[in-house]
Amino acid sequence: MDRRRVAVLFGGRSSEHSISCATAGGVLRAIDRDRYDVIPVGITREGAFVLEADDPERFALDPAHLPEVVDNGTRVHWPESTASRELTVTDASGTRSLGDVDVVFPILHGRFGEDGTVQSLIELAGLPYVGNGVLASAIAMDKHVAKTVLEGAGIPVAPWVTVTRRALDANRDLWERRIRALGLPVFVKPARAGSSVGVTKVSDWSGLDDALEVAFAEDRSVLVEGAMEGREIECGVLEGRGGAATRVSVAGEIVVTGREFYDFEAKYLDAPGIDLVCPADLGDGELDELHRVALRAFEAIGGEGLARVDVFLTGEGYVVNEVNTMPGFTPISMFPTCWQHTGLTYGELITELVETGAERGPR
Repeated sequence: MDRRRVAVLFGGRSSEHSISCATAGGVLRAIDRDRYDVIPVGITREGAFVLEADDPERFALDPAHLPEVVDNGTRVHWPESTASRELTVTDASGTRSLGDVDVVFPILHGRFGEDGTVQSLIELAGLPYVGNGVLASAIAMDKHVAKTVLEGAGIPVAPWVTVTRRALDANRDLWERRIRALGLPVFVKPARAGSSVGVTKVSDWSGLDDALEVAFAEDRSVLVEGAMEGREIECGVLEGRGGAATRVSVAGEIVVTGREFYDFEAKYLDAPGIDLVCPADLGDGELDELHRVALRAFEAIGGEGLARVDVFLTGEGYVVNEVNTMPGFTPISMFPTCWQHTGLTYGELITELVETGAERGPR
């Protein structure tokens, strides 16, 4: 079998830069080197594309030192036209070829990467890539748009209010009345951010202003969501290869034991107060219904490749919280854990994603 050349793209301009680097470290460590040649392309916080060292240890997630892409002076260049798949790099010695790329693996979280922007760039270059396309990425990244689309497809979502800073400044009393109508507690979130960055749980209205400021620091549009009473359940979705049906993994459950919610530190720095249970204790009927809801949500946004679907299991059934089009991929992340319990190792999961992207070809 011919070896494929995979450009692993990570870092980026969003506040989730370090998480992207940590995810890339996991992928670089586990990708099948007998099948794939890897070109690690880092994006600095300023947006420069640089050739990174193929060294997973550089991107280990440590609470004392979050990994990042540092500008090393190199510049990676995309193909000059769709007639070529060649990446080149310029460094102190001049410009040289990195070879023809078979597929790009964009492991980017948050804005300027998970939101359709990088997907657009790759499509303009005429290269195949892993994961969701421009539209699905953009829909899922914007929590307000995603909820609107899911609700339009008949999929239950948590009640919410979306507000911009301009609208809030123009008529604060109106927006506060709308927000307070949700009841306490509420979660205040940037509309376009992930990994719980900028998220605050508000249990007393006196904390609302500070929570809004934290969220507005990440995005000009902010979502205020009514808290849901129920179990927090997540599952992975994988598009089938070669015409095979889309698959859904076993479920995982987030059990909050000593924190306000599943925040950044718990997700990525293994902070205490959260138990991740996989597989979740669900009856056959509950699991079947979860699979049905997850597939409907994936289809509603036009999903391709992969997603993690987060839901609440309430007394009235499942309520979708989010569809994440590039879920966390670190060793303690729920998405790979769910697939490992479904029968796919971390390395096999990466192979599945790369091969699906390569099979699809340029979009």
